[in-house]
Amino acid sequence: MKLTVDEALARGGAGRFQWGLLGIFGLVWAADAMQVIAVGFAAPSIAATFGLERVTALQIGTVFFLGMFVGAAGFGRIADRIGRRNILLLTVLMDAVFGLASVFAQDFTLLLVLRFLTGVAVGGTLPVDYAMMAEFLPPKNRGRWLVWLEGFWAIGTIIVAVTAWIAASQSAADPWRWIFAVAAFPAVIGVFLRLWVPESPMYLVRKGRNDEAKAVVNRVLRANGVDVLPADMRLVAADVPIAAETSIFSVLLRNRTIGVLAVWFLVSLSYYGVFVWVPGQLATEGFGFVRGYGFLVILALAQVPGYALAAWGVEAVGRRNTLLGFLLLSAAGCALFAFASGPAVVAVALILMSFALLGTWGALYAFTPELYPTHLRGTGMGTASAIARLGGILAPSLLAIVFAKGFGFAIGAFALLLLLAAAALLMVRAETRDQAIA
Repeated sequence: MKLTVDEALARGGAGRFQWGLLGIFGLVWAADAMQVIAVGFAAPSIAATFGLERVTALQIGTVFFLGMFVGAAGFGRIADRIGRRNILLLTVLMDAVFGLASVFAQDFTLLLVLRFLTGVAVGGTLPVDYAMMAEFLPPKNRGRWLVWLEGFWAIGTIIVAVTAWIAASQSAADPWRWIFAVAAFPAVIGVFLRLWVPESPMYLVRKGRNDEAKAVVNRVLRANGVDVLPADMRLVAADVPIAAETSIFSVLLRNRTIGVLAVWFLVSLSYYGVFVWVPGQLATEGFGFVRGYGFLVILALAQVPGYALAAWGVEAVGRRNTLLGFLLLSAAGCALFAFASGPAVVAVALILMSFALLGTWGALYAFTPELYPTHLRGTGMGTASAIARLGGILAPSLLAIVFAKGFGFAIGAFALLLLLAAAALLMVRAETRDQAIA
C-alpha cells in the first residue's frame, strides 16, 4: 500500500502536533518581526547615542536588510539540499547570538556588523519556517494555518511598539538597547524549543529516506490521537510534472515565479517605505493629534484583524483572490493618506494601511509555498524572501527621493506600486486552495 505524505497527514488532520509547531515557529516569527520593525523604532535613539544624523543611523536598516537578502537567498537553497531542520537550528542560534550581542555594542561600526549578521539569520529563518510549516499541514488546513503563523508578526510588532513606548516614558538611556534585547529574547528560547521539531517528512521522502519519513508521520498521528500507519504502508512522493523538476524558472513555473516575485518586491518596497518612516515620524512630529507611541501601538493592533480576515479569505474565496483584494485595499489606504485633508483622515488612512498591508503579507505567505514542489519549495520561498529584502534595501533610497517632494506624494507613490503588484499577480494563474502539494 502507498500513500503520499499529504494523504497520510490528512488522516490526522491539524491537531496537537501542529499547534505545538505553530507555537514554536510563531515565537521565533514574532522575534523576527521585532528585529525587522526595530529599525524604525531604534534609529532615533541610536542617532542620539552615537551623535549621528538620523539618516546615518538608518544605515542599521540598510545593512540589516542586506543581511536578510544574503540569508534568504542562501539558506532557502541549502535547506532544499541538506534539510529544513538543520537550517532552522542554525539560523535561530545565529539570531539569538548576534541579536543579543547588538545590545552591548559600544561602537556604531560594530553595531552595523552585528545587525548585518542578525539580518542574515532572520533572512534564513523566514522562508525555511514557512516551507517547513506548510509541509506538516494537511491541504484543507494549510492556508488558514500559514496565515496564523504570519499573524505572529503582528504580535512582534505590538511588543516592539510597547517596548519603545515604555522606554520613552521612563526616559531610559539608549532605548534602542531595550528594543534589541526584547527582540532577541524569543530567539534564545526558540533555540531550545526547535530541538523538538523533526525533519520534514516530505523532504525525507524526496531524499529516499522513507523509513525516517514514516516515523515522523507516525509521530504526528500519535500526537493528534490517530492510529499510526500500518506496517505495510509505504510513503511515496507525489507526482511532479517533469517540466517542474529542475528550476523555479522552468517552463511550467516561469510565469508564476516572475509574477509572485514581482508582488513580493513591490509589496516589500511599499511596506518598508511606509513603516521604516512612520514610527520615527509619529514619535516626534506626527500629524496633529496623530502622534506618539500610543498611536503606534494602535497601528500595530490594527494588523491583527487584517490577518484574521486574510485567514478567513484564503479558505473561503481562495489565496489569489484574497491577495488581490488586500493589494487593492492597501493601495486605497495609501491613496487616502496622500489626499488626506486633516488629522482624522490621516489616522483612518494609517490604520487602513496597517490593516491591509499586513493582510497582504498573510495571504502572500500562505500562497507562495504552495506554488512550488517540495524539492523547490525552500528555493522558491528563499528567492521570494530575498527579493523582498532587496525591496527593504532600496526603500531608504526611495524614501530620500519621494519624501523630498512631500509626505503625501511619497505615500501616493507607494499606492501606485501596490497597484502594479496587483497587476503582476495576474501573471499567476494558479489557485492552490485545497490542493495537495507535491
